[in-house]
Amino acid sequence: MFARAFRVRANTAIKGSDRRKLRNDVAAAFPNFSAEQLAEFIPYKQELNVIKIYCHRGEAVTVYMNQRNPILFEVEKALYPTVYSLWAYPDLLPAFSTWPPVLQKLAGGADLMLPGVVVPSSGFPQVEQGTLCAVTLLGNRAPVAVAVATMSTAQMLAAGMKGKGFAVLHTYLDHLWEYGDKSYPPTLAPLVPDCAGDEEEQEGKEPVSSFPPDPVQHVDMGDLSLKEQDSCAELLGKEDSHENRAAEPAENASPEDQQQPEDSRTPQEQMDALFNQCFFHALKCKVKKSDLPLLTSTFLRSHMFSCCPAGQQLDIKKSSYKKFSKFLQSMQNQKILQVKELNKGVESIVEVDWKHPDIKAFAVPEEFSSASAAQDSKNEDGEQVYHAPEIIPLYGVSTQMVPLFQESGHGKGSVLSSNEVRDIIINYVKTNELVDESNKNLVKVNAILCDCLLEKSEQDEISHLTWDDLLSRCLERLQPFHQVTFVGQEPVVRKGYIAHIDITIAQRSSNKKVTIIKNLEPYGLDPQCVANTLQQKAQASATLNPVPGAKDRVQVQIQGNQIHHLAKILLEEYQLPRKYIRGLEKAPKLGRKK
Repeated sequence: MFARAFRVRANTAIKGSDRRKLRNDVAAAFPNFSAEQLAEFIPYKQELNVIKIYCHRGEAVTVYMNQRNPILFEVEKALYPTVYSLWAYPDLLPAFSTWPPVLQKLAGGADLMLPGVVVPSSGFPQVEQGTLCAVTLLGNRAPVAVAVATMSTAQMLAAGMKGKGFAVLHTYLDHLWEYGDKSYPPTLAPLVPDCAGDEEEQEGKEPVSSFPPDPVQHVDMGDLSLKEQDSCAELLGKEDSHENRAAEPAENASPEDQQQPEDSRTPQEQMDALFNQCFFHALKCKVKKSDLPLLTSTFLRSHMFSCCPAGQQLDIKKSSYKKFSKFLQSMQNQKILQVKELNKGVESIVEVDWKHPDIKAFAVPEEFSSASAAQDSKNEDGEQVYHAPEIIPLYGVSTQMVPLFQESGHGKGSVLSSNEVRDIIINYVKTNELVDESNKNLVKVNAILCDCLLEKSEQDEISHLTWDDLLSRCLERLQPFHQVTFVGQEPVVRKGYIAHIDITIAQRSSNKKVTIIKNLEPYGLDPQCVANTLQQKAQASATLNPVPGAKDRVQVQIQGNQIHHLAKILLEEYQLPRKYIRGLEKAPKLGRKK
C-alpha cells in the first residue's frame, strides 16, 4: 500500500473526546493491550496528530502520529499498527517468520507467498482468514511488515504451503516508514528458535524456503547463534535453484515493484552500489555518442535518475563520494569517461569508452529490460523523443488562511489543487449560510473571511463579495506550489511557480545581437541538446554559459535573433505550452520581399 509515495492532505492535532475515542477504538481492535500499555500507547497529555493522506492508487488513509513516528493507520474504519508500534509491542499480533531476502520484495509491493514462510519447530500460531498478522525475519522477533492472512493456519498446511499466504499492507523501508524517523528494527531474540532442531534433524527434510542466502539491508546472519546459522545456511543452500518462488508479486503490483534481494551492506555501501548501477546503466542504455559533450548535471538528473529502481533514490550525500564531481573523478581515474570544464564553472562529459570492460560486462536489471522498451519512445533514427511534462499549479495553506481551511481538516502546509480549493470554499460558504438570500451571486463576509481575504483598508467597507472575487482572492493568498510529471516518472511537487523559459535578445560588440535562453532544466530539456538542435536549424554558433547566481543552471547563447527557430522547436517539436515561455514576442518582423 505504501510502496510508492503518497500525498499528505491534512495534519491536525488530536484533543479531548477524539483522543478518548481513539483509545477506545485501539482497545477494541487490539484486546492484547493491557490498560497500562494502552495508556502508554495513546498517552493522555503527549501530543498526538492525525494526518490524511492519499496513496498512489487513490486510497484514502488516516495516519496517527505520536511525536515523530506514525503509530497507527486507518483504512475503511479498520485500525492497523505500524512497524514503529510493533517494535515497542512485538507480541501484539500473531507473527510469522520469513527469510531476510524476502523483505526487499515485500517493501517493493509484493505479498508474502507461503513458500517463503519459515516453519518453526513449535508450529504456526493459529489464525483465521482475515486475521491481522506481523511478519518477522529469521532470527529477530522485531516485525518488519503488517499483513492480513489470506487463509487460516489449517488451510495453509492443507495447501502444502503453496500459494499466497499474506496480503502485505505496510513494511519497514516503505514510504510510511520513511515518514517517521527512519530508525532501524531493534534486535529481539526469538522466543522459540526459528530453525527447529539441530543439524542432524535437518538432514533429509524437505526445505521450507526457496530463497538464496542473500540477506537484506540491516539484517545480519550474525544475529543467529552458530548452530542456527549452520542449520539455516544448509536449508538456504539447498534452494538456490528456486530463488524466485518465495515472494511473488501481488496481482496488481507493477513490474517495477518486483525487486531483487540485495547483499547486506552499510547504508553508505548500498548508496555507492546504487550510484555504480545507475551510472553504468545510463551509459549503456541512455547516452549516445551524439549526445557528447553532455553536461554532468544533465547526465545525473536526466539519465541516471531514470535508471534508479523503484522504491530507491539516489542521494550523493549518503554515499562515500559526497559530491557528484568526486564520483565522476573516480570513474575518470578508471578511464571509463573523460570530464572537462568546457565553459567556466560548467563541467561536461566529453568522451566515453563504451568498449571498457566494466560497461560491456554490466547487465541491465530485468525490471528495466521490458520497461525501457515501452517507456523510451524513439524516432526512426534511434533518437529519444522528448515528451513535455504535465504541469499542474497547486496551492499551499498559509498561516493566514488556516482559519478558513481548518473546518475541512486542512492545516498549515496542506497542498491542494485549484478544484479542491474551490470545493472547500463553496462548502464553507454553504455550511456557514453565507450566501446572500436576495442575490445568490453574492457571499456575505463573516469575521473569518474578513481576516483572511480583506485588506485592512477594506474591512470596514466591504460586506459582500462575488463568487469570482471570493475565489480569486483566496487563491492569491495561498502559497504557490506546482506539480511536474514526466512520462514514466512519479509526480514531483515543488514550492513556488515553475520558472518560465526566458528568451532575451542582447547586444554585443559591433552591434551584433545574440539570443539567450534560460530555465530549460525544469522542463526536462537538456541545454546542450537544445543548443545543438538550434545551431543546426539556424546555422549559427551556439555556446553554453553558467547562469549568474543559479547553481547547476546554464543558459544557451546563439548568434543573431533566432526566436523564430526557437519558437518552432519549443512549440511545435517539443509541444511546450506557450504560457510557459517568455520572450517569443521579440522575434524579428519578417520584411516583404521586393
